[in-house]
Order: sequence, then C-alpha cells, then structure tokens
Amino acid sequence: MTAPAAPAPDEVLVVDADRPRAPGPRPVVDVAVGVLFDRDGRFLLTTRPPGKAYAGHWEFPGGKVEPGETVEQALRRELQEEIGVTIGSAHPWRVLEADYPHARVRLHVCRVFDWRGELQMHEGQAFAWQTLPVTVTPVLPGTWPLLRWMAQEGGPETAQANA
Repeated sequence: MTAPAAPAPDEVLVVDADRPRAPGPRPVVDVAVGVLFDRDGRFLLTTRPPGKAYAGHWEFPGGKVEPGETVEQALRRELQEEIGVTIGSAHPWRVLEADYPHARVRLHVCRVFDWRGELQMHEGQAFAWQTLPVTVTPVLPGTWPLLRWMAQEGGPETAQANA
C-alpha cells in the first residue's frame, strides 16, 4: 500500500539560511504535531529534549510519522510516548515545511481538544500552558508560523468551532 500524496504546505520556512546544508536534495521527514488545548483555552508547549537539535527550544509536541502510519496514528503514539497523554480526535489544521540545517521536515499540524491523562515529560523536557502572546523563550523557529496562524484565526473558541 502506498502512502497518499503529501498535502502542499501552507508555508515553506527556511531556518538559519546562513548555515550549511548537505548538498543536493534532502528527504523530507513527515512529522505529526499536536496543538493540545486545555479547558481554559490554553495550549501546550514543550521544550525539545536534551541531545536533540535545538534542545531547550519551545515547540508543540509530536514526532515522526513512521512508515505505514497515518498522521493521526503517529500523533496518538508520539503524545503517549513523549508526554503520557491519550488523545481523542485529532483535527488536521495546517501543513508547514521547515528547512532546518540538520533536516527538512513537513509538519502536519492537528488541533486536539479531547485528551486525557496527567502530563508526564518522558524525555526530560519542560512544559508550559500558554496563551498568545507566548511568554516562553526561545521558541523553535518552525513554531512561529503556527503561533502566527493561531493569532490570525482568533482564540481557541474559533479553533474548536472550525475543527
């Protein structure tokens, strides 16, 4: 079974353009990203774990889509592994392609309003519930477009109504 064609990104972001990249075309890594909202309309940001590129930068949680997985399956697995929560429905929202010096990633961003469990940071990361504008720093460059889109679309009530 072949995977469906990847959706066209809503935006392509080149991060740290002055830093070198491997020559030639680089594979695109598909990543499932979850924007989790709590009952108060705040959204969850976590830090990148120690030892990973951009460690300590704040981002929305998620991870790589494995072969044979859908974005929702990957998001469900990653959020259980990373932060110990079980999600209900994942509502596809936007796609961002980010070209980092170390990797080219296609972020499949989903909004999640229904989840359960206590947050457990299994990879040594920190977490913070945020509203716009965010108060944590530094923010991962690939997260800024998502925050901008959230601001353009309005608050969590608008997001849930459009999910």
